[in-house]
Amino acid sequence: MLFNSLAFLVFLPIVFVIYWFILGKRLKLQNLFVVLASYLFYGWWDWRFLILIAFTTICSYFSGIIIERCNNSSECKQMLIGGVKYHF
Repeated sequence: MLFNSLAFLVFLPIVFVIYWFILGKRLKLQNLFVVLASYLFYGWWDWRFLILIAFTTICSYFSGIIIERCNNSSECKQMLIGGVKYHF
């Protein structure tokens, strides 16, 4: 699926309505839904990219947990920089 395709023209409004009007203000469900919609979007284009996206999702999730648990700002900054460098 490409951004300029008819499939995306149908996909985006459906995702938008589900995100804002059906899931409401349940942040965790909204976040999970956006991740799943992203997987569907990229998997539609080429399913082989899902492995890369899953790896990035897992690394980002655990980087966020580590950053949340650090005690001082310089340590948090180092963890943030390390997480970004690790992804690229």
